[in-house]
Amino acid sequence: MKAGTSLVNRRPIHQKAEQQAAQDARPTVAEDVQLIERIRNGETEAYGELVKKYQDRLFNTCWRISGHLDDARDLTQEAFLRAYEKLPTFRDQSSFYTWIYRVAVNLALSHRRTTRRRRQVTGDQAAGTQAEQLAERASQSKEDAPEQAADEAELQQTVARALQELDDEHRAVVVLRDIEGFDYAEIAEILEIPAGTVKSRLHRARMTLRAAMLPTLRPEQT
Repeated sequence: MKAGTSLVNRRPIHQKAEQQAAQDARPTVAEDVQLIERIRNGETEAYGELVKKYQDRLFNTCWRISGHLDDARDLTQEAFLRAYEKLPTFRDQSSFYTWIYRVAVNLALSHRRTTRRRRQVTGDQAAGTQAEQLAERASQSKEDAPEQAADEAELQQTVARALQELDDEHRAVVVLRDIEGFDYAEIAEILEIPAGTVKSRLHRARMTLRAAMLPTLRPEQT
């Protein structure tokens, strides 16, 4: 499985247009139910259709949480593998969309904690990996003027580092809400926490990100 990267260059700040685009791009629950039913009936190739639907966004989320590009690819693959193995236990009370995200987010958070202990990676080192990739993607954009691309690269670096400075629980909430566009109820289901906790964590995370980003923002960006 090749994990796509088409959505990785999004800036993790709450932009309504991007959230709406993410909402519009979601397949219906009925479509996923039909695919799952086909898989259960022996059409295992139908699982590939689910992978194609969600791999780009799942990869993006794993990357934002883990902070490492290669790790995100492995985590995305592992999430789909585990979801496939657990598919017989899946119940239609929840959507496959939020279910697969719960698997991926838990994997990414667990991996981050394990990696931090094993490699003793500092916040700056972890942020640097992601920031460098973000800056490179922004600077290579063919649609932007050179000076705009440079500004974008600087902002991407700032955001990536600020994200990595957040603790795990706040980073997960801001990634799911402000990048992926999940609503509060969906995030609560994915993280298995109350919706009120989602809101309080998100508020704190946004304030922290804003404080970190303000020195690099132009007036029109604030």
